[in-house]
Amino acid sequence: MTLTPAEMNRYSQQLNLDQIGLDGQLKLKNARVLCIGAGGLGSALLFYLGAAGVGHIGIMDDDVIELSNLHRQILYQTSQLGQKKVFMAHQQLSALNPDIDIALHTDKLNLNNAHELINQYDIIADCSDNFATHYLINDVCFHLNKPYAFASIAQFEGQCSLFLGKQGPCYRCLFPFKSSIPDCSAAGVLGVLPGLFGVIQATEIIKWILKTGEPLAGRWLVGDLLKMQFRQFYFIQNPECTLCILQQSVELLSQPDLYSKSVDAVSARAVIARL
Repeated sequence: MTLTPAEMNRYSQQLNLDQIGLDGQLKLKNARVLCIGAGGLGSALLFYLGAAGVGHIGIMDDDVIELSNLHRQILYQTSQLGQKKVFMAHQQLSALNPDIDIALHTDKLNLNNAHELINQYDIIADCSDNFATHYLINDVCFHLNKPYAFASIAQFEGQCSLFLGKQGPCYRCLFPFKSSIPDCSAAGVLGVLPGLFGVIQATEIIKWILKTGEPLAGRWLVGDLLKMQFRQFYFIQNPECTLCILQQSVELLSQPDLYSKSVDAVSARAVIARL
């Protein structure tokens, strides 16, 4: 596989980068990325992955566009209210870059479809907005040894990290129990916040595909836009982690009454050293 003359022109500024070049651009063209959640985070992430030339992008979302989405979900327009997000995202990305292949998944991620779907892709972007989905993506990615880029946002603060399947700590190492922190629909969110962290997610995915730079694996990036302050923490495997240490099944971990204790912050059982 090679690049067409039009693709050479489109990606010329990336081709000029020593860390990318023709070989790297072909890696992007051959890569398969699944984005779970096409809201605020997903809008920014999908836009830049498509623009960068990631050749095969899956979009999973079962929601429709609402007026309250539009201050942060930049893929959509007022004229598209009530339309399925995945269809409108496909329309926007195809207009941006007709050379990429886009697969649409209109179901909600669940135990019945997660393994088969995630197994089709090289790396997963977790752009969902609830803890149940975070855990499910984490658990399935671990068992399939798939990397995934995680981000979450609320109010003026965002968080991001990269988990590498069975190589290193997982999301449950940090959050063994579901959190009582409200999501952005309840707590509110500054419109630019998911754009910023969706771009950071996209950057981590591009770096992973290219195998360049220093990934966020084992690091937890936190940004506070009110203070315009970014901090990062190192973390390692929790020796009591039910997933990556005890390797319990996805089905067992997904039981609603299991590990239901709520916490408001990173668990004290996580081993974290602040930079």
